[in-house]
Amino acid sequence: MKYFADHMLGRLVVWMRMIGCDVAYDPSLKDNELIEQADREERIILTRDTHLIKRKKVRENCFFIRGDSYKDQLFQVIKQFSIEPYRGFLTRCLRCNLPLARIEKQALKERVFPYVYFTQETFYTCPGCQRIYWPATHKARMIQQLEEILSGGEK
Repeated sequence: MKYFADHMLGRLVVWMRMIGCDVAYDPSLKDNELIEQADREERIILTRDTHLIKRKKVRENCFFIRGDSYKDQLFQVIKQFSIEPYRGFLTRCLRCNLPLARIEKQALKERVFPYVYFTQETFYTCPGCQRIYWPATHKARMIQQLEEILSGGEK
């Protein structure tokens, strides 16, 4: 399933990409442009905009996000679309949404800090923005936060 989030859902977008969801996001788009692009790319529109969901062209291809916090929003989306949050965990670029590709450690010696190079073995890169990813302590914190979210949203 592919999604397109409106300008009000930037933090949700990052978390959805973190769990492997294909989520387009362009906060500069006007509603009509967002609708057309989502239609062309066959994406479900995620929105908090009550005016947007009233448009005839959107009604069948839209999900209204009710939660105010990104935690509640993520819980709502995971539940609504039966998303398995660990299946694609950290497989997409959080910045530009492309699937990550494994990259050989030796190719990164000049692109990461020496400490990272010597303490990590597995690296991924985004083929679009060239951002480099590796599993580190922040991964455990992300999993812990995700587990809290899955336990019922924000308390």
